[in-house]
Amino acid sequence: MSHPVASRRRSRQAALQVLYALDVVAAKGGTPDVEEALAATCTHFELPEGARAFAKELVHGVMEHRDTIDGEIEAHATHWRLERMAIVDRNVLRLGVYELRFTGTAPEIAIDEALELAHRFGDDPSPRFVNGVLDAIAALREAP
Repeated sequence: MSHPVASRRRSRQAALQVLYALDVVAAKGGTPDVEEALAATCTHFELPEGARAFAKELVHGVMEHRDTIDGEIEAHATHWRLERMAIVDRNVLRLGVYELRFTGTAPEIAIDEALELAHRFGDDPSPRFVNGVLDAIAALREAP
């Protein structure tokens, strides 16, 4: 049996891959198929059922709340329009904001996990950029 933290991390990685793929398809004018992308990615990642369920929850959550999430990202990513961000950064931020706003994940865990994704899949400036945006959004959540 895999460790729950490692399993959730793999779920987040799979969710990022799915969101990335959906973004690419949409950018090319196609119609993204969430279920198809999820099935292909979960098979590729060989995710156990529990991890698969969490990845699916993340992807569906981001897609359901995407307008709200994107609005928050744009409000806190000073001088960056969403469509100008690197696809990886944009989707790491979407996952992070989803976890901050719509799940019971502790803010420090949501941010740490997003930074882990940014380090692993993004460019050199990605972690700093992701950290700045998510810290600003988390600070607003914690304000009285």
